[in-house]
Amino acid sequence: WNPKMKQYIFTSRNGIHIIDLKKTVEKIEKAYQELQKIAATGGKILFLATKKQIKNIIKEEAQDAQQYYVIQRWLGGTFTNFKTITQRINLLHQLYKQEKDGLWKKLPKKEVSKLMQKREKLEKFLGGIKNMKTLPQAIFIVDPQKEIIAVYEAAKLGIKIFGIVDTNCDPDLVDYIIPANDDAIRGV
Repeated sequence: WNPKMKQYIFTSRNGIHIIDLKKTVEKIEKAYQELQKIAATGGKILFLATKKQIKNIIKEEAQDAQQYYVIQRWLGGTFTNFKTITQRINLLHQLYKQEKDGLWKKLPKKEVSKLMQKREKLEKFLGGIKNMKTLPQAIFIVDPQKEIIAVYEAAKLGIKIFGIVDTNCDPDLVDYIIPANDDAIRGV
C-alpha cells in the first residue's frame, strides 16, 4: 500500500485496506463538478481502462457520453506524438473508405485479407479515438499506477487527470483522485 493513501483508508483487516466511503463520495462530487464543467463547454474526455474486468464498462459509458476511450494497451505517444497517431487514425478511415467504395473487390483475396488484418489491428487500438481530431481536455483513468505512461503524457501536456485510485497507488499522480477499489467492477 502507498502511505500517501492513508488519509483515504477507513481501516485495515488482515492486511486488506478498507477505503473510507465518505471520502470517496466527497472526491466523486468534486471530480463530477469539474468533469461537468469540461463537458458543458464542449470539451472532450478520454476514458482509459485496460483491466479485463472493467474495460467493457468503460467503453459503454464513454460511448453513451460520446467521449473517447482506450481499452487496449496505451500506445506510448498517443498524446505526446499525436501527429503520428493522427496519421494512423487517418489510415484507418482510409481503409474503411476503400472497402466502402468497392476498391477491395478489385484486389486479390490475399491482398484484401492483409488489408482487413491491418484495419482490425488499427481498430483494436485506435477504435475508441478514431474520431479524435484534437487532444482531449481531460483523461479519466482507472488505475493510474498501471497506466503510468498515459499519466506522464497527460501531465506533460497539461491535460487534467481524473483517476480511480486504489490504496496501492500514488495519489499525487492525478489532479482529481477518486479513492476506490480499481479491481472490482462494482467499485468502478
